Amino acid sequence: MPENIITKQSNHQPPSPQVYIIGVGPGDPDLLTVKGQRIIATADAILYADSLIPDRILQDTRPDAEIIKTSDRTLEQIVAIIGDRVQAGLIVARLHSGDLTLYSAISEQIHALRAAEIAIELVPGISAFQAAAAQLQVELTVPEIVQTIILTRPTGRASAVPPAEDLASLAAHQASLCLYLAARHVETAQAQLLQHYPPQTPVAICFRVGWEDEQIWVVPLIEMALATTTQNLTRTTMYIISPALAQIQHQSSTPPTRSQLYHPDYDRLFRPSSHPVPPL
Repeated sequence: MPENIITKQSNHQPPSPQVYIIGVGPGDPDLLTVKGQRIIATADAILYADSLIPDRILQDTRPDAEIIKTSDRTLEQIVAIIGDRVQAGLIVARLHSGDLTLYSAISEQIHALRAAEIAIELVPGISAFQAAAAQLQVELTVPEIVQTIILTRPTGRASAVPPAEDLASLAAHQASLCLYLAARHVETAQAQLLQHYPPQTPVAICFRVGWEDEQIWVVPLIEMALATTTQNLTRTTMYIISPALAQIQHQSSTPPTRSQLYHPDYDRLFRPSSHPVPPL
C-alpha cells in the first residue's frame, strides 16, 4: 500500500477519548444526535459557547456536572481549562453550535489538544441550513431545477474569504446557496447575488433557527436587504437563496419536476421495469 494512503487499520486500539467535541445543532435539543445527547448527559465537565448555544441544550446534564461558558474566553484559556479537567481524570464535552464542519473554529482546538496529547473524538450535528429547510418543508436539490448546494459566508473581521470564493462568483452557479454570518453585510451580499440570480429568486431569511424565538421569512431576492433591516436582524441569521424555494410560493399536490428514482417506468437494480409494479 502506498505510504501516503491513510487507513483506519491498526495493530492497537486508539486511546479512549478524554474530550468530545460535539456539534449540538442549531439550538433545539430534539435535534441533537443520540450520541451527542448521551455524552452531554454523562460528561463531568461541559464547555459551551453560550452566545450561540441556548441553555436548554444542557437540560439533561448531570446535577454535579461542571458547566463552563466560553463566549468571553480565548482559545488558550479554553484549552487550559480542558487540560486541567483531563489531568484530573474527568471526561470533557466541548459544545459548538450547528455542525462542526461549518465555521466552528475547531481546527485550532484540535491541534492544541493533540499537541497536549489529549485524546479527542468529534461528534457531528445538524446545521442551520438543514433545520431551516426542514421547517420550510422543501428539498434544496430539485431534479432539473437545482442539484447543487453551496455553503458560504462573506468576509468578516474574524475570517477572510479567499478571493476565488467571492460571493458573486459563487452566485454565477445559481445553485441553492446558504449564506451564513451575512446579516451585517446584507446590502453588499444582495448586490453581489443580483449579478447572477433573477431579482424574484426566493430567499429564506432564517433567524435563530432551532431556538424558541425562531422566525423565517421568504422574500424575493430584491427585498432581502430591506426585510433584514426592517426586522433589525444583525446576527444568528442565515439566508437560503434558491430557485427550489419556489415550491413554497406555489403549493401544489404535483411537484414541478419528478425524480426518476420512484417512477414506475424507471429501471433500477431493486425494481426492474420489466417486472410489474407491486400492488399497494
